[in-house]
Amino acid sequence: MSRDILIGLDAGTSVIKAVAFDLNGRQLGVAGVRNRYHSASDGRAVQDMAQTWQLAAQMLYQLSETVPDLARRALAMGVTAQGDGTWLIDGDGMPVGEAMLWLDSRAVQQAQAITGSDRYDGIYRATATGVNLCQMRAQMPWLQRHAPERLNAAAHALHCKEWLYHCLTGETVADVSEAVLNFGDTRTRGYSDEVIAALGLDGLRHLLPPIIDGGRTAHGLTACAAAETGLRAGLPICLGYMDIVTSGIASGLCDRERQPGLSIFGSTGVHTRHAASADDIVLNPDRTGYTVALADGAFGQVQTNMAAAINIDWIAGLARDVLANAGQARSLPEIVAGFDGLVADAGPGRAIYHPYIATTGERGPFSDPCARASFCGLDRTVGWGEMVRGVYEGLAMAARDCYAAMGEIPGEIRIAGGAARSRQLALILASTLNRPVRAVAQEETGAAGAAMIAAVQAGVFPSLDAANDTWVTPLLREAVLPDAELTPIYNRLFPVFLAGRHTMQPLWQSQAQIRDELS
Repeated sequence: MSRDILIGLDAGTSVIKAVAFDLNGRQLGVAGVRNRYHSASDGRAVQDMAQTWQLAAQMLYQLSETVPDLARRALAMGVTAQGDGTWLIDGDGMPVGEAMLWLDSRAVQQAQAITGSDRYDGIYRATATGVNLCQMRAQMPWLQRHAPERLNAAAHALHCKEWLYHCLTGETVADVSEAVLNFGDTRTRGYSDEVIAALGLDGLRHLLPPIIDGGRTAHGLTACAAAETGLRAGLPICLGYMDIVTSGIASGLCDRERQPGLSIFGSTGVHTRHAASADDIVLNPDRTGYTVALADGAFGQVQTNMAAAINIDWIAGLARDVLANAGQARSLPEIVAGFDGLVADAGPGRAIYHPYIATTGERGPFSDPCARASFCGLDRTVGWGEMVRGVYEGLAMAARDCYAAMGEIPGEIRIAGGAARSRQLALILASTLNRPVRAVAQEETGAAGAAMIAAVQAGVFPSLDAANDTWVTPLLREAVLPDAELTPIYNRLFPVFLAGRHTMQPLWQSQAQIRDELS
């Protein structure tokens, strides 16, 4: 029997999924389970590393039971996972405590110390990535101060997908995308001794594993991992890129002809553009965002809003509570489902909303842990519909703010994530950016992008650009075009949105001081 199946493993923050695709990108089967992590009021967000591997192995085993003869038919597997965080292992490959996740906020002082130093500009120019508290390069100094015994016991510092890759193959390596954005140089695509020294991490350099590009290098599945996953020993395993750009690959990010942008409206908002080379990277004055190394010398430039759909959940939660108090209980999904009609009937621009509802503040395109959400411009003629529409418009304005920090807005925007199912949000985004917006009918973009990387490494396609024609283009949905009446309104409102967030920053600082005193 021919080997005609590619597997994508995606260990996200919420769900761990294993997905099987045929060589043309058609989904054949999926197995998924809710992920498990622990958070606490002190900012801790940690995950049991052994349990993460067990859940991933179980999903691969379930997939092998779902897809006929998967073990023999599988050609290769790509692995991606939640980005950032710190996953430590010892010399025997065993976990050193629990992993610090990207959600962990304990390293805020360490991140601020880096961004406030005279070394920060050099770090940013080399990595083209702003420092924030969720990254390994901020969490390592936190561990140095608060848990030095863990670092002393560690032999390697990994990210989630690298930990799973180690469990699958026995190899200890670093993915090029996260290695360079944390500790490297975009022009060499390798570690930079100057950056590591500027971060004050010279003494921990030995924890950083060798860098590989999963689009070029694969290692075989070990016999032990084969027994746990139900797959064949020796199956080529490819280490995928950071999850946010792996999802972008499955949405057409590496389409060199169209060069679309990608906006993911999940819990967080992720806005990405393609940079063909290091020369195409656009730095911004606020020194924020991520620049993620891809195949063939290219990069994905990313700006991330800490909160996207969380804003919609928040305002829907207010409605749910009011209705419940009135004896008319409705579920959150029911309320959100009715928002499109409400937004369509409301007038544009009646309420300006800054969507910084996350308790950790904002990180893109500016970094401020004190940032908080707000409405402005309200008067007594503004009703519930206008306020809900204001939240949708605020998300679109925040997306435009992110794209503006990365240069020109791409000619077309692809959208994904739960909130992207809203027709009204797509229309408002298209009109705010003055670009066509198009969804991709691919539910499992993270796993699909990882499988596409494996397809290139296995020789099914010569490049991700070539794979795009088969895996992405047939799944493109009809474009949502900008509204000719809305676009000039939003062009006028965008500078007002920006002025509002600049004006609010001193107030955020004062509010933060009061919150600290009250707590």
